[in-house]
Amino acid sequence: MKGVQNINHHSYTFSFLLVFLVLILFHPALSIYLNTMSSSESLTISSKRTLVSPGGVFELGFFKPLASSRWYLGIWYKEVSQKTYAWVANRDNPLTDSIGTLKISGNNLVLLGQSNNTVWSTNRTRGNARSPVMAELLPNGNFVMRYSNNRDSNGFLWQSFDFPTDTLLPDMKLGYDLKTGRNRFLTSWRSYDDPSSGNTTYKLDIRRGLPEFVLINTFLNQRVEMQRSGPWNGIEFSGIPEEQGLNYMVYNYTENSEEIAYSFHMTNQSIYSRLTVSDYTLNRFTWIPPSWGWSLFWGLPTDACDYLYTCGSYSYCDLNTSPNCNCIKGFVPKYPQQWD
Repeated sequence: MKGVQNINHHSYTFSFLLVFLVLILFHPALSIYLNTMSSSESLTISSKRTLVSPGGVFELGFFKPLASSRWYLGIWYKEVSQKTYAWVANRDNPLTDSIGTLKISGNNLVLLGQSNNTVWSTNRTRGNARSPVMAELLPNGNFVMRYSNNRDSNGFLWQSFDFPTDTLLPDMKLGYDLKTGRNRFLTSWRSYDDPSSGNTTYKLDIRRGLPEFVLINTFLNQRVEMQRSGPWNGIEFSGIPEEQGLNYMVYNYTENSEEIAYSFHMTNQSIYSRLTVSDYTLNRFTWIPPSWGWSLFWGLPTDACDYLYTCGSYSYCDLNTSPNCNCIKGFVPKYPQQWD
């Protein structure tokens, strides 16, 4: 009888392990992910190790665009089937081969390439190490560096949210930090498979009285303002077609002695939304389960009359007329033949 009891015991143990493995394999949400990196750890391209935010929405690691030999450190949506990148660290200085290491050196995050050459770093001035430093990927997609004994957001040594690329995530701020003088703005990718800085930016302009955001395209060193958001009217920017009354998204604009900034917040965490600037446009995309892709919520410019300076001086644009440009009352075309 004693032998039979041992057999049953081993049988139960084996069954438990089998069920546990099945759960892990077929229910990835139950898998164990890490979202932190200590000063004694590192991420390398060869190890294929990544950091995954609590909740599993975002993932940080190395990636290589299709048909490219260049490698980048970035953050992407983990659960969305269509690969969507939210942030790229070394967008303008890629790794040229599959040798790359992210580690903590002193009070900085550093990305090393061949021969341990520094490709990218947080570039902080060295401070007094009060306690060990660690890196962490937060649930909202913010990659931060902090002292291991300090979880206060005001105590972050560095955060990716202060250095956006082409995408504004929920709770991320766009605009001026008046304490540091930093203007946080979006810059498009150069192309769909090249994350280096492109020609279109979306940034806050505070030079002309009431602050407003400006969509700018630079071509052959010529800076062209394409669209302005209009001032904040207490609910939204007057020139942005945000839909009001949504039960899953709220907008916020702050203007005080410390900052002038815009952000948005998702009250329903199962719905994803992002603002992304691409060539000549600013778009809001939303992903609502069980959808398998992003839906375009709105885009700027919205139509031909939404572009700045479309019609020139003393004229206005009307989509209901042909041509769209019309002289204001009291003026006529200076060159009628060309006008015709």
